[in-house]
Amino acid sequence: MGLPKVFALGATRGLGEAVSAALGQPLAPLEERGFEDGEHKARPMVSVRGVDAYVIQSLHGGPDESPNDKLARLLFFIAALKTNGAARVTAVVPYLAYARKDRQTKPRDPLTARYVAQLIEAVHTDRVLTLEVHNPVAFQNAFRCEAVALDCRGVLLERAAALAGEGAVTVASPDPGGVKRAQLFREALETRIGRSVGFALMEKRRSAGVVSGSLLAGDVQGARVLVVDDMIASGGTMVRAAQAVRAAGARDAWALAAHGLFTQGAQAAIADQAVAGWIVTDTVPPFRLRGDPVADRIETISAAPLFADAIRRLNGNLPIIDLPAAGS
Repeated sequence: MGLPKVFALGATRGLGEAVSAALGQPLAPLEERGFEDGEHKARPMVSVRGVDAYVIQSLHGGPDESPNDKLARLLFFIAALKTNGAARVTAVVPYLAYARKDRQTKPRDPLTARYVAQLIEAVHTDRVLTLEVHNPVAFQNAFRCEAVALDCRGVLLERAAALAGEGAVTVASPDPGGVKRAQLFREALETRIGRSVGFALMEKRRSAGVVSGSLLAGDVQGARVLVVDDMIASGGTMVRAAQAVRAAGARDAWALAAHGLFTQGAQAAIADQAVAGWIVTDTVPPFRLRGDPVADRIETISAAPLFADAIRRLNGNLPIIDLPAAGS
């Protein structure tokens, strides 16, 4: 299909520019306008007829737009591309909002993850590309169009290998729901460093917003423990896991996650010395921590090269099976 046209809406312009730099081509120009009554429009400033188009928009809340605002802008722009003849449009959504609400946990609960998928499909999106979804099975089943979920191994593995050093190292899941993610990360790390990596699991129960559970499975004695999760919100889950492994004799504990939301209360968690360091990607900018000294404890690794590689392969109809992705 020739070179793709890659667009980045304003709310994710920084990451979009990093992806375009990794691709070695400039972002395609677009116009975004807001109106006095709060309505808005966006349009491509170049012809898109017959092209393979990619639209980058992360759906985290803030600093200026809510997830709903960003979703609406993404939908309207994709629809404009299709209206103007784009042959194929991929929504590149580094952080996918509402992915955590993928099942009914209370009577009459919504299935918001599925509704978001239906909205994205309604504007004739051909493919969705994202990073580290909360539940890969729910993500795949929510979409009828092609859905590709890269995972954080593609961004964080090299840093994890450096942290592993020459001593004992263990990968831990901070809750039962993340066991598969942590196991895959452990297997990849073993292959990368050429030696055995331990595994541990932390108990976690949540009811009415209260988190409980203190059981720890796995041998962490004397090991550097890498606690791997899909996202960090308040940071409390990571701190609980770090405190548990340290109490069980771990040398230290590091928090690794794809998405650093750092919501209310995160400052206290990040400052907690039970966690030696926090490592995230740039799918969500750390705007909630600007000016706070605790931000110095966070290391950010760009996901742009991984997204660029995926776009390059998808545009060329090449396999992505050797990327850390839920696709082929």
